[in-house]
Amino acid sequence: MPAALPPPEGVAPAALDAQDRRHSGALMRVNHVGEVCAQALYAAQALTARSPELRAQMAQAARDETDHLAWTEQRLAELGDRPSLLNPLWYGGAFALGLLAGQAGDRWSLGFVAETERQVEQHLASHLQRLPVNDLASRAVVAQMRDDEAAHAAKAERAGGMPLPAPLRSLMRAAAGLMTRSAHWI
Repeated sequence: MPAALPPPEGVAPAALDAQDRRHSGALMRVNHVGEVCAQALYAAQALTARSPELRAQMAQAARDETDHLAWTEQRLAELGDRPSLLNPLWYGGAFALGLLAGQAGDRWSLGFVAETERQVEQHLASHLQRLPVNDLASRAVVAQMRDDEAAHAAKAERAGGMPLPAPLRSLMRAAAGLMTRSAHWI
């Protein structure tokens, strides 16, 4: 059973006009794609993990991301919107990236997790700036996800994640930008 959405701190949600509903829906679709990708990344990295401890850490992170996937999917339905039509493509690409990261070794795989989660944390913070002020339900989901992603990054770093080279971080950011721009509409 999917986890319930995090409550918006005791405040009744306000009605959204059509424009705000569409805008929130597009942002939540992008966030949903991110969670689809997280499922693929963690599944692939768990498959390639060399240590049982890392395999367990990846499995736990995947469970956390399952909550995020459920929250974003539920929020999309509440907004009358839909997931990205390209989700199978996103999943396949992210799974392939997860396999590559895992094949590089556990410390590089952890570094990939840390960098991914840091970039996602920044992305979610930008969505908190862009969501309509009165969309408290979406804001609650995004804020909780941002905090969870920061915790995943810190845990990966503490577990020995290697910092990724700047060109790889830039490439990851560019690929994420392409995904987010596409998922906003498709």
